[in-house]
Amino acid sequence: MSERTSVAELSRGGPAGEHGAFGLRLQAFRRRAGLSQEAAALRAGISTRALRDIERGRVQRPQMRTIQHLAEVLELTGGELADLLATTRTGPPRGAARPRLLILGPLALQRGRAPVPVTSPMLRRLLGLLALKHPEPSTQREITDTLWPSGPPSSHQSLIHTYVSQVRRLLDPGGPRTAPAPTVVRTPTGYLLQASRSQTDLGHFDELLAQAERLHRAPDPGAAYESLTQALRWWRGPVLADADPVLRQHPAAVVVEERRVKAVLLYADTALLLRRPEEAVPVLWSMVNTEPLHEGLHARLILTLGSCGEQAAALNVFSRLRDRLDKDLGIAPSAEVRDAHLRVLRQQLPRAQHPARPAPAGRAAPAGPLPAQLPATAGSYVGRLAQMRDLDALVSPDPALRSHVMAVVGAPGVGKTALAKHWGHTRREHFADGQLFVDLRGHSPLPALRPGDVLAQFLRALGATPGRLPADEDEAAALYRTLLADRRMLIVLDNARDAEQVRPLIPGSRGCAVVITSRSRLAGLVASDGARQLALDVLGPDEARRLLGSIVGECRATDEEEAARRLVRLCGGLPLAIRIAGANLVARDTGIAGYCAELAGGDLLSRLRVEGDRRSTVRAAFDLSYLALPADARRMFRLLGLMPGPDVSVNGAAALADTTSAAAAELLVTLTDAHLVRERAAGRFGLHDLVRSYARELTGTEETHAARQRLFEWYLYHADAAARLLYPAEAAPGPCAGAAPSAALVFSDHGEASEWLDGERENLSGAVPQAAGAGFTTLAWRLAESLHGFLSVGMYMGECLKVATVGLYAAVADGEPRAQAAAQLRRAECHWLLADRAQALELLGSALELARQAGWADGQALALRRIGAAHRESGDGGEMGEMGEMGEMGEMGESGGGRPVGDRPAQARELTRHGGAAGSPEGVAGPGLIR
Repeated sequence: MSERTSVAELSRGGPAGEHGAFGLRLQAFRRRAGLSQEAAALRAGISTRALRDIERGRVQRPQMRTIQHLAEVLELTGGELADLLATTRTGPPRGAARPRLLILGPLALQRGRAPVPVTSPMLRRLLGLLALKHPEPSTQREITDTLWPSGPPSSHQSLIHTYVSQVRRLLDPGGPRTAPAPTVVRTPTGYLLQASRSQTDLGHFDELLAQAERLHRAPDPGAAYESLTQALRWWRGPVLADADPVLRQHPAAVVVEERRVKAVLLYADTALLLRRPEEAVPVLWSMVNTEPLHEGLHARLILTLGSCGEQAAALNVFSRLRDRLDKDLGIAPSAEVRDAHLRVLRQQLPRAQHPARPAPAGRAAPAGPLPAQLPATAGSYVGRLAQMRDLDALVSPDPALRSHVMAVVGAPGVGKTALAKHWGHTRREHFADGQLFVDLRGHSPLPALRPGDVLAQFLRALGATPGRLPADEDEAAALYRTLLADRRMLIVLDNARDAEQVRPLIPGSRGCAVVITSRSRLAGLVASDGARQLALDVLGPDEARRLLGSIVGECRATDEEEAARRLVRLCGGLPLAIRIAGANLVARDTGIAGYCAELAGGDLLSRLRVEGDRRSTVRAAFDLSYLALPADARRMFRLLGLMPGPDVSVNGAAALADTTSAAAAELLVTLTDAHLVRERAAGRFGLHDLVRSYARELTGTEETHAARQRLFEWYLYHADAAARLLYPAEAAPGPCAGAAPSAALVFSDHGEASEWLDGERENLSGAVPQAAGAGFTTLAWRLAESLHGFLSVGMYMGECLKVATVGLYAAVADGEPRAQAAAQLRRAECHWLLADRAQALELLGSALELARQAGWADGQALALRRIGAAHRESGDGGEMGEMGEMGEMGEMGESGGGRPVGDRPAQARELTRHGGAAGSPEGVAGPGLIR
């Protein structure tokens, strides 16, 4: 086997197994580079003995800087380094046997390294319950209540036997066995999961926790701390995080969560004792989000934050807990919490200790704790794997591929801040000098932060003496860059307004990575400062569905799979909307289908909010972006909500807003920069479904009426012009009298007219019913006439029939029998082409009667001819054939010329112009008879 082959195999998990996987991979990479241990160690700045111990698996947790130096020496790619790091930071603790059944987080079953899919909700419930109760049996009653919370079916006993058999098959590895495989056995009272404790993650956790408790009072607490660290590493989220509430709230699950809390409390106490509080802060933040009223956890969080120098954050934790206890329970904080609060106020805390690091020549090493300002993430994070890989360019080991600044941009509620925080936490080991974070309030009810204020905040966090901070912003920025010159830090600039707000906050050192989130495009940073732009869109259907499942429980979502997918479609894939909907489902404990019906009932935006939290609403997120726009851009945004189709062209937007094409283009660019409008295709702009609903809410009645009239007249003007050019024998009547529509196009040839119709087809088809519903009935039936040739020739028969039908209703409302007759002729043609001969003949009869009532001789002739032609095609002769001949003679008599029998009924549009414009109501006697 070649060196390169061995590296590839090791990267996939290879033959090395669990023990020493990191050392063996590193050794393979070193040999590939052609370096001896002595040469590689010398170049990496470590001793040969240290490298030898790492390769032989004697070092359990190599320091991050050592790994980075070795990666540079061995010229590892980003993927190779990430794979190498994965063996030290993810999954079960090194040296532990790989479990078969994982419940400390979402339920998972593994066979070796390969996951075993468990898709059946019933099997997931049964497997989760058995693992929870292990090593105790689950009673028959427990199993029944878990599988059927609403009551069991009559055949539940036999169904339980079936499910147990299926679980046994899932657990059976097949093939040769080196150890007994887990299985399910019958007991006098129920069923038992028969497995060693090493075959479940819960078993590993319990053993490590017991070991830590034994070591806790030993002279050296470091051993207990190591055991607790490994124990907590088994947790991937709340126990059975994707299960139904009935299983998550099972007494056994509650007991397991209590053991987790016990481990976290002991871990935090030991971290404070060892003066390593910064390592406990992320764990405590995660736990207080899970246990929002647990005073012991809050007390430890207050102490660890205070020990890290985060006094303001620690005091804020106390204030929030005090308010929540008062509101929810009507009690004051306990003595333990009050004592932690007083210790922070009095600065009676042990300060964090960090390994000394060499300082650059002529500069003292920074004093105080390392900044760790990155806020906690909001529970589980789903999807965005491609975007996570894009952000990894900030930590690429290859200097040629490494980015310095990444701008994450997107619409409100799309998850920009969540992505930045999640990536920052998962890549924390790359930033040995800590993280800085600030909400710049670019889109906020509060005033945006000035760069000078942020610089002062960052300089204090970096150890600058508060009394000697420069008053001048340029001097403060220079000092900021100086302090960061030799550090490896992550700087997250959240919610930026524009490029000018963040430029002074970008360090000069390329050892630091900067992540900026904004609703603006920040194109100036890309052009002038070398930033890379990462644009976030809404989640795809599968990622959106997984996000919902992570909130409400995967089993619950699977049970109502169709309703779950309908809900994420109603939310438009917007993460904020999905999280709000999921929170409401959890709070109400209602069915997903029922909640979908409630949302679909109207006023979707008002229902997408969390009770008692004014910030947790989709509308509030949109408000901040809308109110930041100039007045003319706000008006254009409101009017875009009225477009009848999925998008609009620049000229269509100009007609909608009664402005020039150049002005409309500029406003659309402004809205696109704010991520309220998306350029779906070149020159065509659309809105996200929820954003469109929001825009429609903002328009007033008068504004809506005037804008729609302008847009419908513009559509009619151009549709009629295109029809006259492409279908001259069938051209519709001229547009209504009045001012010419703004931004009118002139079609120079057939290609341009055809291209315009193709591009506007969905808008035109949608404009007809919208115009009719808004009271513009004349425009509606005239536009329907203009579109018929294009839709029928293009064989868009569904749209063609719908447009013709709406045109008929509009003509009835307008009191135009001649237009009604023409519409019935068009409907008859559609049914004929759809092979519905009987309906076509019935509609032709209705058209004939309407034409007689209107005194429209040419329409009568055309209807008679078409009826006769239809009967001749069907093989019928007699009277109906004579009617067709009468129609031909009648048309010749009226019009002075003959037409072939096979002529299209669409000639009705031309015939309506005989004796006056079809839009003229003069001489018409009522709506006529329509069957």
